[in-house]
Amino acid sequence: MESSLESSTSSQGKPVRCSRTCKIIVIGDAGVGKTCLTHRFCTGQFPSRTEATIGVDFREKLLDIEGEKIRVQLWDTAGQERFRKSMVQHYYRNVHGIVFVFDVTNPTSFRNLPLWMDECRQHSLGPDVPRALVCNKVDLITSSTTTLLIEQSRHLADVHGMTFYLTSAKGPKGDQVDTIFMTLAQRLKSQRGQYMNECVLQSSRAAAGSFKIPARCITEKEMKKCACSC
Repeated sequence: MESSLESSTSSQGKPVRCSRTCKIIVIGDAGVGKTCLTHRFCTGQFPSRTEATIGVDFREKLLDIEGEKIRVQLWDTAGQERFRKSMVQHYYRNVHGIVFVFDVTNPTSFRNLPLWMDECRQHSLGPDVPRALVCNKVDLITSSTTTLLIEQSRHLADVHGMTFYLTSAKGPKGDQVDTIFMTLAQRLKSQRGQYMNECVLQSSRAAAGSFKIPARCITEKEMKKCACSC
């Protein structure tokens, strides 16, 4: 895995701090609530209206984990093949974590999870990449028949070493939405030694956002000069 370091800059353009950027992709069938989950985590609110994602929906949030600034980027792809075909290669590039999502009221979305997991494998995302399985829309459970589905999903998570969550992006407190992404970010931070061999240093800031120079290996001497905690 690769990771990047992004430097904050002062008004004089001098780097004042470095923070790690972690890319987490959110995968699952169309309509399972992927966009609602990422929106709830980044804004603290359930979206007032939602539409089918076309291509890729991108959000990010800056977290402070044990004194280290970590920028979490959430990439939510369209669940429908016709909307995502042209974006697949870019979507799976330099991924640090994966969140699989299914709708507890839609058994088909659960049965399709192996297909999404296989797509990850096809793009070289092996079991070493931290991942979570989210059973979403638990606020809509009205039948005991979903109990078997939940137990099956727990078993799937155990078999593949995934953290399992029952949640609802629409819950009054977001239920475990924050926990899903915070826990994954903390896990990535603890594993930083595995993918901190390369980083990207910010050299300037464009008017509409940050500009990142291509990644390169950093020598031990340069790392000591950097103001970040790597």
